[in-house]
Amino acid sequence: MPLRRMHALQRGFSLLEVLVAFAILALSLGVLMQIFSRAMNATALSETYTRAAALAESKLNSVGADIPLEEGVHSGDPEDGMDWIVHIELYDFNAGPLAWLSENQQVQPYRITAVASWPSNAGARRVVLRSLRLGEAF
Repeated sequence: MPLRRMHALQRGFSLLEVLVAFAILALSLGVLMQIFSRAMNATALSETYTRAAALAESKLNSVGADIPLEEGVHSGDPEDGMDWIVHIELYDFNAGPLAWLSENQQVQPYRITAVASWPSNAGARRVVLRSLRLGEAF
């Protein structure tokens, strides 16, 4: 076979085509890695917020059992790497939807705020839950 015919039969990619294909592949993989990295960070942050909300909710539920239902600030040892604090204050009878309670002196409403906080690279983060609880009048 003549040399010209041999070159015509050989089909393949040139070096330039291969380099362009690798460059496109590298850019695509870089973008995909960033997407997956952000998704993993968002998932981890969501899981941490879920744990913080569960901790704050458990502290709200413990008011009246482990934490006395009286005015004050209560805190304790960190749990699961998160600090917590519970603030209990008297709720004003004459303000808001509980004004009808001012006629009934047998109960005293308390505003309870539970905060779970933790350090992060973006600064301190926290979850705040609030509730009202009825206690005995003085």
